[in-house]
Amino acid sequence: MIMFLRKIGKVTVRLVQLGCVVHCIDRYVGSFVMCCGDSMVPTLFNNDIVLAENISVAYKKLQKGDIVIARSPADPYQFICKRLVAMEGDSVFDDNAERQYVPKGHVWLEGDNQRNSNDSCHYGPVPAGLLNRRVFFRIWPFPHMGYLKHPAER
Repeated sequence: MIMFLRKIGKVTVRLVQLGCVVHCIDRYVGSFVMCCGDSMVPTLFNNDIVLAENISVAYKKLQKGDIVIARSPADPYQFICKRLVAMEGDSVFDDNAERQYVPKGHVWLEGDNQRNSNDSCHYGPVPAGLLNRRVFFRIWPFPHMGYLKHPAER
């Protein structure tokens, strides 16, 4: 009986260690993300699975054209997947063709599918603190697997 309890204890310790490693990788390095919705069509489709990394966000190395995962400014329990179109100090045009300036500490996010995207054109600049990850590689579906290119590289 004692041997059995020792084995259970060792397995439990290993599972806790594995859980800690997985948590740290997810929190500080990156993870798999399933993108839901049609706002990024034709770049990403509903239920595409992508790799997203946290390092670019943590070190403020994002560039215009990057696809990012961010907390929704409308619902903090929901994440959105959008393209970073403008950074602080830039100007953009909203849905009403009015020039908007992106204030300090904010970014402008838009979906690639303008007809079906609830984005900065609707709710304005997004605080940079809501940015979570940068999407860089599509994993699923397999026939479309590969790096996601900036719009200028297409």
